[in-house]
Amino acid sequence: MELAADWRSGAVGRLAKQAKRTARQAQPQVKRAVAGSVLGAYQRIQRQLPVDQELAVFGAYWGRVPCCNPAAIDAALRRLAPQIRSVWVVENKRRAEVPKGLTVVGPGSRGYREAISRARYFVNNVNFPDGAPKRPGTVHLQTHHGTPIKKMGLDLQEYPAAAGGLDFPKLLERVDRWDYSLSSNRYSTLIWERVYPSSFRTLEYGYPRNDVFYSATAEDVAAARAELGIRPGQTALLYAPTLRDYRATYRPQLDLARLARRLGPDFVLLNRGHYLYDKDSAFGTGGSGSVLDVSRHPSVERLALAADALVTDYSSLMFDYANLDRPIVVFADDWEVYRQTRGVYLDLFSGRPGEAPGPAVRTEAELAELFRSGEWDSAAAAGLRGAFRERFCAFDDGQAAERVVRTVFLGEREPLPFKPLAERTPARGPERAGRERPSGVTVGRASGPPPVP
Repeated sequence: MELAADWRSGAVGRLAKQAKRTARQAQPQVKRAVAGSVLGAYQRIQRQLPVDQELAVFGAYWGRVPCCNPAAIDAALRRLAPQIRSVWVVENKRRAEVPKGLTVVGPGSRGYREAISRARYFVNNVNFPDGAPKRPGTVHLQTHHGTPIKKMGLDLQEYPAAAGGLDFPKLLERVDRWDYSLSSNRYSTLIWERVYPSSFRTLEYGYPRNDVFYSATAEDVAAARAELGIRPGQTALLYAPTLRDYRATYRPQLDLARLARRLGPDFVLLNRGHYLYDKDSAFGTGGSGSVLDVSRHPSVERLALAADALVTDYSSLMFDYANLDRPIVVFADDWEVYRQTRGVYLDLFSGRPGEAPGPAVRTEAELAELFRSGEWDSAAAAGLRGAFRERFCAFDDGQAAERVVRTVFLGEREPLPFKPLAERTPARGPERAGRERPSGVTVGRASGPPPVP
């Protein structure tokens, strides 16, 4: 009997310990459920209060650090309408990277729920979550985050590998929140209005993130290069490939160390991985000497200012970089696969003016020879770049952010006039200063937008 009693006592003890352990394990889930319920109720109460006419919520790339078009608009807003307060939605793990002076709320937090319930203005380069429904009297500005080469929006219905299970009816519901859609060029306007059909107003104002390419001085360019350790006289190549939807993990398209050896010590390669790979263990690691990994650098615009040329594949960075009127080289070893799995709007290998930004190659050997021979900076390359810039950069004149603020926040009816392309002076790399433009290269019309493609 004593043994039985001891066994029962021990069993009860074990069950009690197991119950305590289970309770401890369940406690965070219970806490989250209770917190979510309380915060949901708080949000519903906040939505009953008046809209705050002087509050704006900003976001970029699904809660990443303030950057891109929203950041440039926020900076102009603080200068032109300082009475409007800005709040940025940033993931908690990234808050330490946020520049000082900005107000930040974490997704789902009490501050976040209050901001999305009360703010009048919403600015993002992607969609705000479904848990932030639009209130009457609020204004949503979709800035986008690039001129599209790859298929977007409803066009992805034909490319399931790239769509990744995207709920298209839900997408259209989010698009219906937009009051304004910012366009960097007429080409983008035609695509955005077709693949995101709704009643928004298109603002053909250029991209605010590109304003810096016209305001930066020679000293700014020199400082950007010095920060990266680029030696005087070196040619800096910014290598910025885009995401591969058909791959599950990050894999370099180039052996950069080998390419650096082929090019020699007069070249330095700046490797900029796509931000959607930032959770991959191989992202943003390695590189020294002639290869610098700048994947985690906070400003791609500053990297562009530092670079003498851009090497990319299907990245929209080529349209932004074209504002600098510096060489652009396309390296795409998987062109056919990418076209079939993602779909493209432009044939970058066509060699046609207004479609190809510069020379295009498919192998590392061809890329190395392009730079060793000087063809990357030839008159033919400059001719393609000039036509590309004329078609896609007509609205980028350094005043895009101010145009947006004056229209969206200040209610002005007429945007600032556009400076003719031929009269703009973008920031130049030090070693390119004073170099004569190849004869016969067209840099832009006297005025007005490009022809409708």
